[in-house]
Amino acid sequence: MSKALSRNVWAQSAAALALAAAGVSAQAQSTPVKIGLMLPSSGTFADLGKGVSNGFKLYVNEQGGKLGGRAVEYLAVDDESDPSKANENANKLVKRDKVDLLVGTIHSGVASTMAKVARETNTLLIVPNAGAGEITGSMCSPNVFRSSFSNWQPGYASGLLAAKKHKTAVTISWKYAAGDESVRGFREGFEKGGGKVVKDLTLPFPGVEFQPLLTELASIKPEAAYAFVAGAAQVKFVKDYAAAGLKTSIPLYGAFLTEGTLAAQGDAASGMQTALHYADGLKNPKNDAFIASYTKAFGAKPDVFAVQGYDAAQLYDAGMRAVKGDTKKKAEMIKAMENAKLDSPRGPLSFSKSHNPVQDYYVRVARGNQNVMTDVIVKGLVDPSPDCKL
Repeated sequence: MSKALSRNVWAQSAAALALAAAGVSAQAQSTPVKIGLMLPSSGTFADLGKGVSNGFKLYVNEQGGKLGGRAVEYLAVDDESDPSKANENANKLVKRDKVDLLVGTIHSGVASTMAKVARETNTLLIVPNAGAGEITGSMCSPNVFRSSFSNWQPGYASGLLAAKKHKTAVTISWKYAAGDESVRGFREGFEKGGGKVVKDLTLPFPGVEFQPLLTELASIKPEAAYAFVAGAAQVKFVKDYAAAGLKTSIPLYGAFLTEGTLAAQGDAASGMQTALHYADGLKNPKNDAFIASYTKAFGAKPDVFAVQGYDAAQLYDAGMRAVKGDTKKKAEMIKAMENAKLDSPRGPLSFSKSHNPVQDYYVRVARGNQNVMTDVIVKGLVDPSPDCKL
């Protein structure tokens, strides 16, 4: 065979291989992108999981049912907020269903296991709620992002808020990772503002016998108190606090303490200040449109959990658009997600080196059934994530 003929055959073969590869790529991009929603649909956190799922799907629907030009297929698993089932559930979605993206979850223990599975299988994961510091700290990974908050962030913002009016404080929390991280954040913010935490009071998770702690709090007589409990315990704690006569003598601060529970807390929560990255009726064009769209779609007003789900989809779409829907270009997707600057209903949203949200924190006052924004306590708050080695 002549050299010229040999070169021609090689060129034809290379062209054929290129066309075949392009055909495979085009075929892959014509199939739906698979989204694994591992969220609670039963139990204590079912409503929170529903809010995340609704928010995620709302964003996708606003894009014509596509992300990065590809149709979307959802595969959902009820994680039951059960850490003992987390590994099996996450591996079902990754290895059996071969999802392109994992989304989850509410419970930090479950989310930490999801992060471990994502790291081991190099699967993209977006955490739309769980605030466990290790996820974007010691366990941080290029393929793991968070669209919500770290437990440290709202605690720190609450500390800055309380320090504006008070010099001493006592904290009350469940004794578990989320409570410890939230209290640590509060302490840092409060001390930065010139305050001093004189004592940390705790009870085992998920106990609700608050009276002994409230009696001790009253005897210490700090100028303010900070509390971290969740779910139904928020209602009982706030009511117990008011019933103990502490509401007017020792102002109570928190982050999620009145989130989604104001109707049940009633007058006991009225006037309470909290610090969080979203507020009911927050005024900006994106949030106005989001509230209208969500209310029309689901017949209810959105909450912070819906916002976090919405932004999880928006973040993934930033990566998908950068690679025109080609999920095999994972490194390029991740780079685009790292550099994303999202127009979120909560306000400007970007991501730190550890893939944790960089976001504003708002002062909210409980008025009726709404946490109404009155001020910005800190802009662009970054979790320092000292244990992340990305």
